[in-house]
Amino acid sequence: MKERLKAPELRFPGFTDDWEQRKLNEVSDIYDGTHQTPKYQDDGVMFLSVENIKTLTSNKFISREAFEDEFKIRPQRGDVLMTRIGDIGTANVVETDEDLAYYVSLALFKSEELNPYFLQASIYAPFVQDQIWKRTLHIAFPKKINKNAIGQVPINVPTLAEQTKIGSFFKQLDDTITLHQRKLDLLKEQKKGYLQKMFPKNGAKVPELRFAGFADDWEERKLGDHAKYRRGSFPQPYGNKEWYDGEGAMPFVQVVDVTNKLTLVENTKQKISKLAQSKSVFVPKGKVVVTLQGSIGRVAITQYDSFVDRTLLIFEDYEKETDERFWAYTIQKKFEIEKLKAPGGTIKTITKEALSSFDVHLPKFEEQQKIGSFFKQLDETIALHQRKLDLLKEQKKGFLQKMFV
Repeated sequence: MKERLKAPELRFPGFTDDWEQRKLNEVSDIYDGTHQTPKYQDDGVMFLSVENIKTLTSNKFISREAFEDEFKIRPQRGDVLMTRIGDIGTANVVETDEDLAYYVSLALFKSEELNPYFLQASIYAPFVQDQIWKRTLHIAFPKKINKNAIGQVPINVPTLAEQTKIGSFFKQLDDTITLHQRKLDLLKEQKKGYLQKMFPKNGAKVPELRFAGFADDWEERKLGDHAKYRRGSFPQPYGNKEWYDGEGAMPFVQVVDVTNKLTLVENTKQKISKLAQSKSVFVPKGKVVVTLQGSIGRVAITQYDSFVDRTLLIFEDYEKETDERFWAYTIQKKFEIEKLKAPGGTIKTITKEALSSFDVHLPKFEEQQKIGSFFKQLDETIALHQRKLDLLKEQKKGFLQKMFV
């Protein structure tokens, strides 16, 4: 049954026909993959599952014989795959002529009525996502949507010409997002490499990679001998309302407010009242803090004046002049090493004595500044690319709302 619908809010010029509402099983054949646990091997036919939906590539393979026996209906160029178990409603278009095998956790759409990129974008549109969510078995573990239920999902459809225009637009947008994501991932990998090479490895007195003009050995010291530090504080009990908000309230930094990017969040979860400030610890902008509970070892350089909770440590001063950003990376790197030593890769607790005994390597102040400035620029470049990527994703979200009925 076809239902006439008015047009979306945003449309390409030249299209005026009404959209129609159809069920997915009226406009597409729908299949799911093998229900058998596959026998993997080193090569053969690539085998896809939920975790491969973003790239439609995998390092898992099944034999040609198993593929021929199990897959009478196969993904082909222009088909659409969608996750239906665990992660639900993530879609991608098949863009290869290579044979592909796929698991029961994926649904396969084969349609002669729908442009594949339009179908992919439609699946992400708020209306269809809501319809998928309503038909999902949330009590199942993992949650899932049955193949027949997918077929009952309504989809709003324009003419094929308009579908092609919309599909092409979203493909171009997705390609741009993918390109920015790759650039961001590359920058993060480069940063990881620089952190490995620009700080001395165990037992070494100098790093592998240095700025020109610096040749002296780095000095090895105990953290407690070099840095003066203290824990934050907060009046008890935590639940007392008079400790929060009100006139003159200021940011109150807790573990939850420390990101994994050497910064605090823009707005702290809590504001500390004027009354409670005298019972806490004031930390000016530009100081290094590190979390001591929960996610132990997260480091930030405070970007605004604040008061700090007892679950964080504040580096107040140093025995010798020290670049704060260099110090922040030194502490972050030290905690990463300690995490590798800890059972399960998680530090359960850290005492003041253990912290004081940490070995740290320090070059002269000028070299610290060079290193700190280098990583500051790199962090700013990463942050800029992240903002661009976030903006593109927000724009896509807006287009999905406005370009579909």
